[in-house]
Amino acid sequence: MARAVSQQPPFSNYEHEIYVAGMLGGRKPARSLDWRELERDAYAMLARGPRGYIEGGAGLWETMRANRDAFDEWRIVPRMLRDVSERTLERTVLGTQLAAPVLLAPIGVQTVAHPEGELASARAAAQVGVPLIASTAAAHTIEEIAQAADGLPCWYQLYWPRDRELARSFIARAESAGYRAIVVTLDTWLLGWRPADLTDGFLPFLRGEGNANYLQDPVFRAALPKPPEEDLPTAVAYWAWQFSNPSVTWDDISFLRECTQLPIVLKGIQSADDARLAVEHGIEGMIISNHGGRQVDGAIGSLQALPGIAQAVGERCEVLFDSGIRSGADALKALALGARAVCLGRPYVWGLALGGESGVVEVLRSFLADLDLNMALSGHASIDEVGLHTLIHTR
Repeated sequence: MARAVSQQPPFSNYEHEIYVAGMLGGRKPARSLDWRELERDAYAMLARGPRGYIEGGAGLWETMRANRDAFDEWRIVPRMLRDVSERTLERTVLGTQLAAPVLLAPIGVQTVAHPEGELASARAAAQVGVPLIASTAAAHTIEEIAQAADGLPCWYQLYWPRDRELARSFIARAESAGYRAIVVTLDTWLLGWRPADLTDGFLPFLRGEGNANYLQDPVFRAALPKPPEEDLPTAVAYWAWQFSNPSVTWDDISFLRECTQLPIVLKGIQSADDARLAVEHGIEGMIISNHGGRQVDGAIGSLQALPGIAQAVGERCEVLFDSGIRSGADALKALALGARAVCLGRPYVWGLALGGESGVVEVLRSFLADLDLNMALSGHASIDEVGLHTLIHTR
């Protein structure tokens, strides 16, 4: 699907639009372009439950802080007198062509931020041309999100249920809806200790919000004594049993290959040993992630794990990065350390909370402009030129 002319590369043209609109048209951006202020404003307008669900981390939030602190260990080294007048951020990742090496991370139950939830995010992603990874734990179905994305290549994130036939059904539905890869989240077999959610007793899935993919699935519905429309508590109890699946091991990976020929991506890899096991099991991709710090308190920042994992797998598996990305400079650092692409998480939900579809569009355009400028100002005309030489380690 073609992007609007204003959103064609170079993405840095967005800053010119903003300056011209401000100086010549008297129109300022509707929301702050400083992610720190965007975060503040989004959380200020949300109720306690939704705010805690989006903002919160596990335990004392040490892993969330580690995600951010890890970026401070690296600094970009600007290089001068390089021709960067024409630039490209294009990259193909697992067969999906990207205008820039950026995807929207899978985030569940987005209706706690905005009534249109994942549909608004999908429409915004399509408008800007940034693929979305749709979550199983969504308030809208796999099919509805794909329709909202309007032909944009998207990936599907699977929470692996206990019932293999339900997993098979989810994957088949994603394939039928046109998704390009299956992303299996590994680090949420059990929910971590999340004080913000627990303090408010807030888990929207228990009221039937965020589990639409289960409640509308034919395999799931066939296992219920009554349809969810007639007996929601029983359906939600069955969802809770299906969602928690701590018995999965590496031996079960072969089942996924039986279900699909799409590329399989394992999300939640944090160690080089697990990365090597993934390669041994024929996995095509992995996302280095600690679930945004929402699972294990005191885990390492994902960026700390990235270089060793990238080195361990080499060219045998495509490595993506998630956890703590806020700015274009963050993305450039992760790409320099070995990621083929990065996943943007909380910032686009802040935009969603503040402005729905248009808020997500603004976040994405700002992020891409920032990435484009940081790449150019560090002396690179192509994202493929970025590497370890782009950075210096400060600790």
